[in-house]
Amino acid sequence: MPITLPETLPAFDVLSREGVSVMTPERASRQDIRPLRIALLNLMPKKIQTENQFARLIGATPLQIDLSLIRMSEHQTKNTAAEHMETFYRPFAEVEDSGEKFDGLIITGAPIEHLPFEEVTYWDELRRVFDWTQSHVQSTFGVCWGGMAMIYHFHGVQKHILDHKAFGCFRHRNLCPTSPYLRGFSDDFVIPVSRWTEMKQAEIDTKPGLKTLLGSDEVGPCLVEDAGHRALYIFNHFEYDRDTLKQEYDRDVANGTPINVPLNYYPDDNPAMPPLNRWRSHAHLLYGNWINEMYQSTPYDLQEIGR
Repeated sequence: MPITLPETLPAFDVLSREGVSVMTPERASRQDIRPLRIALLNLMPKKIQTENQFARLIGATPLQIDLSLIRMSEHQTKNTAAEHMETFYRPFAEVEDSGEKFDGLIITGAPIEHLPFEEVTYWDELRRVFDWTQSHVQSTFGVCWGGMAMIYHFHGVQKHILDHKAFGCFRHRNLCPTSPYLRGFSDDFVIPVSRWTEMKQAEIDTKPGLKTLLGSDEVGPCLVEDAGHRALYIFNHFEYDRDTLKQEYDRDVANGTPINVPLNYYPDDNPAMPPLNRWRSHAHLLYGNWINEMYQSTPYDLQEIGR
């Protein structure tokens, strides 16, 4: 089954050309099926690129997905056209006031890692989002900074500044092969990493109810399950495209920002060579498993969520 997207959203054409099954809302309304309602709270500066990445992953399952785009109410993006934001995004305050509920919510990362959480301009509203998920969302997926912010809000786990950027493709281990979120996963695999902060496994271990599912000897915990809050927190970037790390590296080089060549990313670590995507299959597995678990647990009547 396809993902439902407005025909004018850039992701509609991008995914259609890639062979991903997409459907207009008009066509979806004629099907006698309740789609899963998944929202994307997009905190990344390149909104369209991020929309494409997550829509590609959640649109690859047998279920019909209805994707809604949400932004912070007062924060204004400088990197995406105002017309795009006005056409396709709703402010969280509007969603909150409407009382509507969602099967799933993805909260992205944000390029504000060096700031203490409390100094982020939209922190108070984001805390409202986290609390709102407990009564209005069946399952929440916090990604990179979004996952760190959620685990800090609900459990007080701190992020720690690294002395150098964790940047590249790092090997990770499957720490919980029986987890339904890891069906089909290999014992080890690579995941793109791009961050200046980390969560420490020893601190996660002190918090009841948290279970680390994926981790790396080099860059620490990656995927943490928080069953009590119906949430997953992932600190790395399965959603990245083949060239996303390259774009970040080329940007920093062009700006004169000190940056290491991303490790284990280019063939022979040579940035003159085109990189290869070696994580795509596991990315689809993880998000497909998340959607399947959500589908198995979510009530048919969305209003029953949180009751």
